[in-house]
Parts: sequence; structure tokens; C-alpha cells
Amino acid sequence: MFPYAPTPTPSPEGDIADTVGEAVTAVTETCKSGKGLTCAILNASFPDGVYPWVPLVAGIVDALLTLCMILAIALVVRGIAHRLITRVTLRASEGVLPERLRNRTPNPSEATTAILTERRRQRAETMGSVLRSLSSVVILGTAALMILSNLGIELAPLLTSVGIIGVAVGFGAQELVKDFIAGMFMLLEDQYGVGDVIDTGVAIGTVEAVTLRITRIRDADGKVWYVRNGTISRVGNESQGWSRAVVDVPAPYDADIPTVRELLVSVSAAMWEHPEFRDVLLVEEPQVFGLEQISGTAVVFRVSAKTTPAQQAEVARELRIRIKHAFDEKSLAFAG
Repeated sequence: MFPYAPTPTPSPEGDIADTVGEAVTAVTETCKSGKGLTCAILNASFPDGVYPWVPLVAGIVDALLTLCMILAIALVVRGIAHRLITRVTLRASEGVLPERLRNRTPNPSEATTAILTERRRQRAETMGSVLRSLSSVVILGTAALMILSNLGIELAPLLTSVGIIGVAVGFGAQELVKDFIAGMFMLLEDQYGVGDVIDTGVAIGTVEAVTLRITRIRDADGKVWYVRNGTISRVGNESQGWSRAVVDVPAPYDADIPTVRELLVSVSAAMWEHPEFRDVLLVEEPQVFGLEQISGTAVVFRVSAKTTPAQQAEVARELRIRIKHAFDEKSLAFAG
């Protein structure tokens, strides 16, 4: 009567039931083949066909045991990796590399010691945090892929989707990735740290904090600058090795040059011998150069002193005071 009646199609519930049935059949057949410890024990204990549910239960138990074992091993490996990373980063932050790069005073003050401790702590925490995160992603990601593979899920489409998402995120976060990579190399090379006086081109001041993304700098006016690590193309560090204090002394054109030079040499030697400045001037004795400049009204002498890092301003001020007193005692005048 109805020759063109539509053919009934299977319902979604039927598809789900078929999928579940196929999974149950696959688990049962796998267990019957003797794969897995539980399946082998139960197959040997119960005759085939007496209890049809035995292979299914044994297969499920074996699958759960495998998944739990993979997860447990991943967590153990992750914990061991975190402990090793923490130990290595702490030892590296307290190693000899910063001392090779920096010529610190032999008897550092409490403030200097606190700055060095904070610098090392920040470097260790930052590097340790990054390495621990990377190890967690690699280990747990590998475990997750193994678990999905054991559950029978195809990994190729999943990995393809993750790769596409990764490429899209990479294009959208180029600046952020650039900042993090620059911060990683900056920390690994120990270019600067907390307490260093640096010139980044954008700002000049004392480093207060260093992270993988930004560097916080406070300048001489007290202003705080947040500089992204990826934007720093060059860094001038005034706290590595030694600094130089330079003082130019203008004398009248008709002044006796040997007399002025001997006076400056005596002032420099007296400052070198003073115990208060011996630790600051630990590199070498201040040098008095010859005439730096000459004009129709004045001759300019230059006094140069190598100091410990970031102490050049203090030494220069003290030199000016001592030179002023010495000129006053000898009744010498400065050029106008």
C-alpha cells in the first residue's frame, strides 16, 4: 500500500550501544587471549565458558591496573625530577660563576650580603619554577598519551589538533614568548641581578626584581620602570668587575705643573692608605694623569680611581673634598 515508505535509520542510542558492545567484545577477546596478569590468573582458575563475565571483569581490572601503574610511575618520575631540579638550581645559584664575573669587596656589608642572597634566591626560584613546569608538562603529557593509547583512542587526530592550536597560540603570543626566551637566557648568563645598576636604553637605575617576563628598575628619582625582557637589546651593567671615578681638576694657566701634580699624587696616596677607603679602592691606587685639557685660562689635571662596583660616585666626592682641602692648605686657586 505504501511502496515508497522510508527505511528506518538506527537511532543514536543504537550507535552508542553498538560502540559499547564492540568495546566489551574487544576487552573480552583480549582477555581470552591471555594478555594481562589478572586475565591469565582468572582464565587459569575458571574453565572457559562457565562464567562468561570473567574475561570482561578481568579485562577491565587489567586496564585499570595498567592506567594506575602509568599514572603512579609518572608521578614518581615527576617528583624525582622536581627534587633534582631544585637541588641543581640551588647549587648553581650559589656557585662560583657570579664571583668570577663580579669583583666584590672581601668583607661585604650586611646590605651587600642581603642583596646577593636575594639575587641568588630569585634566580634559583625562577629557573627552578620554569624547569619544574617543563618537566611536569613533558612527563604528565607522555603519561596522558600512553593512557589514551591504552584506552584505544586514536592519537593522530588529537596530536594534529593540538599542533594546530599550538601554532595559533604561538602566532598570537609572539611578544610573550620573546619575553620569556630573553628572560631565560638573561638568567642563564647572569647578565644582571637584584642590586645591580644597569642601563637598558629605556631606563637607568637599580634592579629591584627580575622575572622571566619583566625587569623592575628604580631610577635615581625613585621612579619604578617595568621593562619587558624581550625589548632589551643591550644592557650596560655598572656592577660587574669594577667602576671608575674620574675627577678633573682645573688649575690656573700659570700654575706650576709639577707642584700641582705632586699635590694631587699625595692626595691620592693618602686616600689609598686610608683604612675607610681601602676596601673601596681595592683594585689599584688612584692615578694622576698628565694634562687632560689646556686653554688660554686654565690647565686641567685628571685623577682616575678604580673602585668596587657602583662606588665611583662616593669616591669621586671624597677626592674632590680632599683636593679642595689640599689646595686651600697650599694657597692654590682653581681656574675659573
